[in-house]
Amino acid sequence: MLVQPIDSRPRQPVWALGFRPFFLGGSIFALVALLVWAGMLAGVLHTTPPGGMLAWHRHEMLYGFAVAIIAGFLLTAVQNWSGIPGLSGRPLQGLFLLWLLGRASWFLPLPAGVLIALQGSFLPLVAVALARPIVQRRLRNNYPIVGLLLLIASCQWLTLIGWLRQDEILQRQGIFAGLWLVAAMMTLLGGRVIPFFTRRGLGNLAPTPARPWLDPACLLLSVAVPLSYASGSADSPQPALAALFAGLFLLHGVRLLLWHDRGLWRLPLLWSLHLAYAWMALACLGMALWHAGVALNLSLAIHALTIGAMTGLIVAMMARVSLGHTGRPLQVPPCIAWAFALMQLAALARVGLTLFTPIGIDVSVLCWSAALLLFLWHYLPMLLRPRVDGMPG
Repeated sequence: MLVQPIDSRPRQPVWALGFRPFFLGGSIFALVALLVWAGMLAGVLHTTPPGGMLAWHRHEMLYGFAVAIIAGFLLTAVQNWSGIPGLSGRPLQGLFLLWLLGRASWFLPLPAGVLIALQGSFLPLVAVALARPIVQRRLRNNYPIVGLLLLIASCQWLTLIGWLRQDEILQRQGIFAGLWLVAAMMTLLGGRVIPFFTRRGLGNLAPTPARPWLDPACLLLSVAVPLSYASGSADSPQPALAALFAGLFLLHGVRLLLWHDRGLWRLPLLWSLHLAYAWMALACLGMALWHAGVALNLSLAIHALTIGAMTGLIVAMMARVSLGHTGRPLQVPPCIAWAFALMQLAALARVGLTLFTPIGIDVSVLCWSAALLLFLWHYLPMLLRPRVDGMPG
């Protein structure tokens, strides 16, 4: 009598690995949240979550949308790093449900303590799930990723405490510190994957020349920025912070030059990554000018970071990771190339066009929404179906 091996994989593919539910949930939520925010600005919607719409918008686009995609990426990548199966099945369902309840908690009649607990417990649990295989395999080069995740969680708690106390200053410190910690995460992970993906995509097998000073310098300065925000020392223009941001702008620029190859402009999966990283350099330049006393709207630099760099990199990474981890060739159809281009237009409209007309915000929302709709239209079926090569994940 033959004994059939037990298949431990989840029966529903969407719970097979972290990128599936969090890429889908994060993208759908971001689209809805952006349209709600735009409806409020246009006077069409009049919903009022606790603390006001501005507090909700700032918190949710960072600690709702961006954090969901980061969680999905890291919970998937750690399987490759460690060789230990990633979070799946019921544990993954529970984590996703917690994230979902956090998003809904703003509009449910919940005590403030319950809302804070739902919101603030997600990232620490992601950090625990991420740290277990990393510590088990003693992957010391990945310890900083866990540390950054815990720092982002601390900034979220700072934001939530500010919300509870109705302290606008504390909320701003938590939001801006969190934004620049996500930028530090992008700096760390981007320094690994962008040059690797570029060489692999162009068939260049030569190793990247060693520059041991560049990556640590980028990370060190990137972490110094959010710490200054969390301490409250970055609320007004500071010459020291102007120098710090200028240094980051130069370091990011050097990285882009070293990673560049003319062939990358033929491949949407590559130029989308490079352009998103370039927006982070531009955001640092804008912050340097503001701290140097230049009469610049701070919102422009912030949206260069959040739309151009953060969301641009998110969409580009989701597109590539979803292909690779569903067993498909690393090629995107024209509609996804258009999604990448529309995200660039959204950033240009919000940062550049708004200098001349308020219509720039409307154009940005339309391009942003269209980009996410194209992503969901193409990727939703593959994220809900098993891998095409029959492998688990």
